[in-house]
Amino acid sequence: MINADSMQVYAELRILTARPSAGEEDRAPHQLYGHVAASDAYSVARWLEDVAAVLADAAVDGRRPIIVGGTGLYFKALTDGLSPLPAVPAEVRARWRETAQRVEPESLHATLRERDPVMAERLPPSDVQRVTRALEVVEATGRSLADWQQVRGQPLVDPETADRWLVTRPRDELHRRCDRRFDLMIQAGALEEVRALMQLGLSPDKPGLRALGVGALAAHLEGRLSLEAAVVRAKAETRQYVKRQETWARRYMADWKTAGSAL
Repeated sequence: MINADSMQVYAELRILTARPSAGEEDRAPHQLYGHVAASDAYSVARWLEDVAAVLADAAVDGRRPIIVGGTGLYFKALTDGLSPLPAVPAEVRARWRETAQRVEPESLHATLRERDPVMAERLPPSDVQRVTRALEVVEATGRSLADWQQVRGQPLVDPETADRWLVTRPRDELHRRCDRRFDLMIQAGALEEVRALMQLGLSPDKPGLRALGVGALAAHLEGRLSLEAAVVRAKAETRQYVKRQETWARRYMADWKTAGSAL
């Protein structure tokens, strides 16, 4: 079992990312789960490097790899290839990342809207990492990140020969499952997991801090939200994420086989 979930890679986030339990990992080989520190700015490019090595090992051993996860961009990069991106001067990168830490996400997104309206349309203000990256690229190259993304890379997996399955459920059922899952996460120690994460003193731009539930539970631990309000917020964010996943699936996974109800 090979992980294709951008949050389940982080070692410190087993509970909130619903990573396989130790018992489940003992039942079958699991790879690329919890292998990255939350202090690391992991990316889809890094994941492609890691999964390429895992796939190569599987080919040598004659094993059929099963890749499972909820990050659509990982699957798209796997079957379409990753667009080669330009190098960004260190001073440009440093300046925009400092800006991202200093200003509100909405203000950063407004700047992107002025400089690169195409990418601003694609990215929500909450996706600070990718908004920052888009600003870095447009300043360094004078071209929109969207232009660079049109250049096709080399896929690791041929989509025509891969057995591609999308598991779906009716939205009402998904919402009920999400709410119930978060309640179980709280019971399993999600609050303590976030407390330990906060004690690491990570920079706010680290991708691991964007895991669903981290922000809301951190706000509770800092005294800015009651636990009840934090849980309500986290559940709402999860439902919004489900909607974004459904939108992605309709756009990029329309030719996949479907198990469950159609989107």
